[in-house]
Amino acid sequence: MSDNKYQVGDQDRRRINLTDEQALHDWSKALHVSPDELRRAVAQVGDDADRVSEYLKEAHAASDIKP
Repeated sequence: MSDNKYQVGDQDRRRINLTDEQALHDWSKALHVSPDELRRAVAQVGDDADRVSEYLKEAHAASDIKP
C-alpha cells in the first residue's frame, strides 16, 4: 500500500479514517451524523463504510420508534 494518502485503492475509499479530521468531517456530513456519533458507530462495527451506514440506519430507525 502506498504511503501517499492521495493514492488510495478502492478498499481505502470504503474505510472511515477517524484520525484524519477532514475525513471525519466528510464522512459525518455524508452520513448525516455528528463526529461523535460516527466514532461510536465505528467503535461498534469497524471502519467499513457500508457496515457503519447500515448500523446508523438501524440505530436511527430504532430511536424513531415511540412506545
